[in-house]
Amino acid sequence: MALDMRGRTSHVPHMSLRCRVSSRTAGMPRAPDSDRQLPRFPSRRGLTIAPIRGPVAPSSAMHIRVWPLIDGCRVMRRPKGYDLFDFDMLGLKPALLKALKASGFDTPTPIQNQAIPLALDGHDILGLAQTGTGKTLAFGLPLIAHLMDENTRPQTRTARALILAPTRELANQIADSLRVFTLNTQIKIATVVGGQSIGRQIATLARGTDILVATPGRLIDLMDRGAVDLRQARHLVLDEADQMLDLGFIHALRRIAPALGTPRQTMLFSATMPKQMEELSRAYLTNPRRVQVAPPGKAADKVTQSLRYMDKGAKPAVLREILNRDRDALTLVFARTKHGAEKLMKGLVDDGFNAASIHGNKSQGQRDRAIKAFRDGTINVLVATDVAARGIDIPGVAYVINYELPDTPDNYVHRIGRTARAGREGEAIAFCCAEEVDLLVQIEKLMKVEIPVASGTRPKAVKMEKPQRGGGGGGRGRAPGQGQGQGQGHGKAGKSAHRPFADAAPKGRRPRRSRAA
Repeated sequence: MALDMRGRTSHVPHMSLRCRVSSRTAGMPRAPDSDRQLPRFPSRRGLTIAPIRGPVAPSSAMHIRVWPLIDGCRVMRRPKGYDLFDFDMLGLKPALLKALKASGFDTPTPIQNQAIPLALDGHDILGLAQTGTGKTLAFGLPLIAHLMDENTRPQTRTARALILAPTRELANQIADSLRVFTLNTQIKIATVVGGQSIGRQIATLARGTDILVATPGRLIDLMDRGAVDLRQARHLVLDEADQMLDLGFIHALRRIAPALGTPRQTMLFSATMPKQMEELSRAYLTNPRRVQVAPPGKAADKVTQSLRYMDKGAKPAVLREILNRDRDALTLVFARTKHGAEKLMKGLVDDGFNAASIHGNKSQGQRDRAIKAFRDGTINVLVATDVAARGIDIPGVAYVINYELPDTPDNYVHRIGRTARAGREGEAIAFCCAEEVDLLVQIEKLMKVEIPVASGTRPKAVKMEKPQRGGGGGGRGRAPGQGQGQGQGHGKAGKSAHRPFADAAPKGRRPRRSRAA
């Protein structure tokens, strides 16, 4: 209930009100207490006090929530429907607040500001936000808080919460980010992805884990072996939900989701959410709260985009010209195929550039080492397929160059989202030849903007002859979570070579899946 403060006396129950207020207001003067007996009125949901003008309050609204007495102590919780000053207003446990402060998280980002309170209240969440805006913390913080409040331990071969990600890189990134906030807690986090020893993963799961971060293919392998039981999991998170719910993964989800316990909380987060994917998501969410801080498909605000038209044969020379302008800057170059990415990287190395590549033909160890070297600055040019578009979180990336435009418009948004992260600025440069004009039209239609042209003129569109391949950086027949790029799985549904879960396996036999789950 909001109180009308326009020239009237506020009718607040006369009781000892205690509230965790932003630490920024701790040193401000307090309003004098009044001994006047004020009338009471019943309230079941708590009170919201509207903005108070004058020196006794900050310029933003101050809100107080009144909760029943528990063991003589009045418990405070953030009411619904107002912005946070900082994280310490959420009533989190000291260990989480200490980890947030140590990591430099003081003010929530827009997606965190909207999603965290709703998730803490137990709602299912459908979250849409640009890449680099803090989606991981938006679902990770309430998830950890819920598990700490439950104060139970996982049994052997079980998980209390499941986070699904489409790629190995993203799964590892999520796990690494969340471990920062569980260092001084009893919360355990395990990661199961393809390209790593399944024996070690079985041994890890045998001890039980609180949070399991997984790619779908490897998780189903472990479920088929009886290595993990998800019936105790009461929390499900689908990161990059548009790809997770794409046709290449819907069959995997249909196997995994029923294995979780009920009732459960489900949260879906992504930078893009096509309409058909939103319809599919309704099958996994119950009365969800939609949280959207930018239109789907919108690029990060601080990304400066530019477009260069050229002949296909001119691309290598133009790329080297751009790289020579700032050889020390971290530059991420995207190619469409794994063969093209490897060839481009070798050519750059031959010309004296400090470059490496990641794609589906690389082992997990090679990909991890390349990303680590790029993050550390040991190499400053990383050539990648779309396998890396959703898994690289390196704030120092200054340039993203789309050497070849992606087959799927959504992937362009994720590609350029690798720069201008965490409030920084970045530049995204796209090359476009005649064969890619149709792809460019689809990208601009999705983003609802025309990319500024830096050089050249738009050529007449020429139909592109698509090579026979598994996709932008993956092996044949792998779905996007099985170690390949995200530009796949959009062909005809009957082509099961690109969809390992498209057809049901014969009874008594387990469906074949690639090793790179």
